Amino acid sequence: MVDRSFADLSLAALYDSLHPWGPGDDFYARLVRDAAAVLDVGCGTGRLLARARAVGHHGRLVGVDPAAAMLVQARRREPRVEWVLGDLRSHFWHGEFDLVVMTGHAFQALVTDDDVRQALHAVRNALRAGGRFVFDVVNPAGRGWEGWGPEQIHEGADAAGSVAWMWREVSYPVVGDRVTFTETYEGVRWDHPQISTTTLRLLDPYGIERLLAEAGLAVVEQYGDWGRGPVSAASPEIVTVAGHR
Repeated sequence: MVDRSFADLSLAALYDSLHPWGPGDDFYARLVRDAAAVLDVGCGTGRLLARARAVGHHGRLVGVDPAAAMLVQARRREPRVEWVLGDLRSHFWHGEFDLVVMTGHAFQALVTDDDVRQALHAVRNALRAGGRFVFDVVNPAGRGWEGWGPEQIHEGADAAGSVAWMWREVSYPVVGDRVTFTETYEGVRWDHPQISTTTLRLLDPYGIERLLAEAGLAVVEQYGDWGRGPVSAASPEIVTVAGHR
């Protein structure tokens, strides 16, 4: 899950360690491998595109993120990728990409209809004919946030070996289609815990389809997990593959 609090360099340096590569990253890596030109929206520390370049992707790879500290990590990792500071509202691409991705539940950070409309219209403009937009959201039917708490601690370390711990807690009862939670970071380099608050929008398949349609996009495929299983009440994810209508 993308954490927009990572504007601090010390936190950004810990991001990958606290969020290790997993099945979702493998899923996206296969898509990137097969696409000639890729735009990664909310690219964070850039590990997806950096991995693609490292294993021989010779096409165009562009990563955009609003957090400068995350892009510092990305540029250090792989200078042969276009790293762009900003978001879909601050940059315009027209028919340039075969694949646009938003990984790590980044799409859910678009909490208002206006946010979503602007982003989806920008994505549609960025895609070539036949291109695909792929993104994931937490399946609200699974209510995964109910399992968050300080007993689920993630441990990580930066390149210098400085250790830190992170856990999530829901801040308020879920209201409508919004869930607000905190992420607390403690580490040997900080005198006090670092706490960020994030609100995510909860979207079901019908809500996703409606928002895509308004932007001239349509669902091509939809999965409930990283193994491409069907969406059900028990599936943890809603992974959507969309294209031009």
